[in-house]
Amino acid sequence: MRISTPILTFAVALAAAAPAAAQQRFASSAGELSVETVASGLENPWGLAFLPDGRMLVTERPGRLRLVGADGRLSVPITGVPNVAGRGQGGLLDVVLDPGFAQNRTIYLSFSEPRAGGNGTSVARARLNERGTALEGTKVIFQQMPAINSSMHFGSRLVFDRTGALFVTVGDRYSQRDQAQNPGNHIGKLMRIRPEGGAPEDNPKVAGWQPEIWSIGHRNVQGAALHPETGQLWTAEHGARGGDEVNTPKAGRNYGWPVITYGIDYSGAKIGEGTTKAGMEQPLFYWDPSIAPSGAAFYTGAAWPAWKNSLFVGALAGQMLVRLSTEGETVTGQERLLEGLGLRIRDVRQGPDGFLYLLSDAADGKVLRVRPAR
Repeated sequence: MRISTPILTFAVALAAAAPAAAQQRFASSAGELSVETVASGLENPWGLAFLPDGRMLVTERPGRLRLVGADGRLSVPITGVPNVAGRGQGGLLDVVLDPGFAQNRTIYLSFSEPRAGGNGTSVARARLNERGTALEGTKVIFQQMPAINSSMHFGSRLVFDRTGALFVTVGDRYSQRDQAQNPGNHIGKLMRIRPEGGAPEDNPKVAGWQPEIWSIGHRNVQGAALHPETGQLWTAEHGARGGDEVNTPKAGRNYGWPVITYGIDYSGAKIGEGTTKAGMEQPLFYWDPSIAPSGAAFYTGAAWPAWKNSLFVGALAGQMLVRLSTEGETVTGQERLLEGLGLRIRDVRQGPDGFLYLLSDAADGKVLRVRPAR
């Protein structure tokens, strides 16, 4: 990947800005890792996206969007962000740049939208103004239907595929899990939409399915990333007690929730019919007990050549970073990293400098950089 001078300059500035006192060291299969605090003072940060100049857009769950500069300084909240239903797991969630951002400055936000009858996961697109202070022309392009009065299981990650269509992950809203098998609504589904809204022509054509739906039978997908070589979407999905899943969702397929699962209910009761059923897909990998996966990124940088094409997944309850080695559509191994960090990892991104960037989910949340120790 070609890296422009502004990004290199920003990366050098970030490295210089990280105070030594904020660095911690951890062992790994690729040598010692250094974890540095880039920015702090974020309230439950949720999603992170790098701008072409290397600055970061970061969402805060209560409903704020900020820029993070090279010195770690947070901007004042950017105006024009949609109102959010900021309770429980709801609020301002993911952020992603349009593939043509350098020309059109368009970004996309997912959020829990307050509506008549409750709330639901929605996606808005807007233009970030030249000064980075305001969103202009903010427009909602997708609404998960129906609205549910719940503060739980909104998803939500946004990932552009190589055709320019946008994958949108949502949740089953917790109280509506049986609806994940009903293709007539958006509960517990994976959506694929056009950047301006509506369904692409090459979405699956399955009788009774809403046109935006790509796959069904999902519980609460909070991690999603495209494989750097194949372009296939990989997802990380919350189970209940156990049964967190990694999947590669295919068009028109059923991923089983809540009919099949490798987890049990929080009460200890059995969920569904077991772990397999004809016509329902098996996960590529699952965790039992649960780690509560959130945020995922494939690694393609030069800092750790042995980790090329590994999928990194943040863990909330597990308070760690998990590296899954992959070969094709097979998970070949698992490495648990940063277990002593003691932080809920909400998002994972690869930076333009080839290092990993994490968001910690806390009232005083942080942007962290993971790099080889020097």
